[in-house]
Amino acid sequence: MKLQIRQTSILTLLFFRMTEAPPSYCFVAFPPCSRDGLVVFGKNSARPRDEVQEVVYFAAANHDPGSKVECTYIEIEQVPKTHAVVLSRPSWLWGAEMGANEHGVCIANEAVVTREPASESEALLGMDLVRLGLERGSTAKEALDVIVALLEEHGQGGNYYEDASSCHAFQSAFLIVDRKEAWVLETSGKHWAAEKITEGVKCICNQLSLTTKIDAEHPELRDYVRTQGWWSGDTDFNFSEVFSLADDHLACCSGRESLEKQSGDVSARTMIDVLRDKDSGVCVDSESFLTTSSIVSVLPQDSSFPCVHYFTGTPDPSRSVFKPFIFVDDVKLVPKVQSPSFGDDDPAKKIPRFQEKPDRRHELYKAHEWAQSLLESDQEKGQKLMSIMLDLEKQGLEAMEDILTRTEILDPAEVVDLFYDCVDTELKFFK
Repeated sequence: MKLQIRQTSILTLLFFRMTEAPPSYCFVAFPPCSRDGLVVFGKNSARPRDEVQEVVYFAAANHDPGSKVECTYIEIEQVPKTHAVVLSRPSWLWGAEMGANEHGVCIANEAVVTREPASESEALLGMDLVRLGLERGSTAKEALDVIVALLEEHGQGGNYYEDASSCHAFQSAFLIVDRKEAWVLETSGKHWAAEKITEGVKCICNQLSLTTKIDAEHPELRDYVRTQGWWSGDTDFNFSEVFSLADDHLACCSGRESLEKQSGDVSARTMIDVLRDKDSGVCVDSESFLTTSSIVSVLPQDSSFPCVHYFTGTPDPSRSVFKPFIFVDDVKLVPKVQSPSFGDDDPAKKIPRFQEKPDRRHELYKAHEWAQSLLESDQEKGQKLMSIMLDLEKQGLEAMEDILTRTEILDPAEVVDLFYDCVDTELKFFK
């Protein structure tokens, strides 16, 4: 039966290799690998090089019975209450590549290719499911339950890129984290499996990683793969072996070793260093793809301390600043990291889609383009500017470490403008 599992036509393999998933990386570190009772989460979002990501905040909200929510491609039923969320997202779509909610839940998405062709029909994108999980789940397990229920009801499908010339459709994997545990959720169509993580380091990327340790799964998963002839039932059920196209599903995360070497001392700074590492491939900068935005979140296991979320909002973490955000009431919005809104005239909303590509650059993105041109034209000035930026980041990290170690309760007024002020200060250095 092992042979039968591996029998995939050459044409199918070639097709899926051409439809290559962007090589993003997600990490989580739990005690005892992480420092001071902290859960540390991070993701680099690798996307098409010219795509703009924005950082957006949506307050908690109550919704009328029977109301709908318009996702990237389809409309679905709204829930009575949605949680406050902060998201890093490609600016043309509704969902998010990664983000967090007010309850200390973080989710990141990976596009993956499986032996089951992804649907080009418009449904929910994996990125829509990230946002929906954050808006509706107050724990990692609740968010997982939200995602798989929506997957069952609405399915996943549609173009992952703002591209009129071709439909790039993928299956989805997720890393879902809170203060106590994480779940790795991997999907193929409406079928899925998940593994619970409570200690050590875990990494996921654009390949399947679940093997025989499965803590939750679609009720019809095993019957389905038997009927497809992908698994006989005579051997241990290995999700990656059954659903992967090739034998490369285990050599996924080079960055994991860097975190494990820091065992007992993984912090926000450690995670940022891993995300900036181009030699390992974690920081993607290739002909097709670029790390267009990054996130690091620090979730204290002691719930009396706030969670801190660091966003770049700009491409390439090796030349970007990680800026802190903390959930408080009346947090100040930051239009300088939000892309222009085109409303109903947005080419992403019109049928046929993506017939034009509007300028989606926000103010911070444009400033970083200028800084990159300076680095290329005058290396000395460029390096001096980067040194100033990294010093700014260091000050922010030290201030957040102070908040996470002090004994007195955080005054919300102290951080209501935190992310706004960090973005504003960064922009001033570019002028």
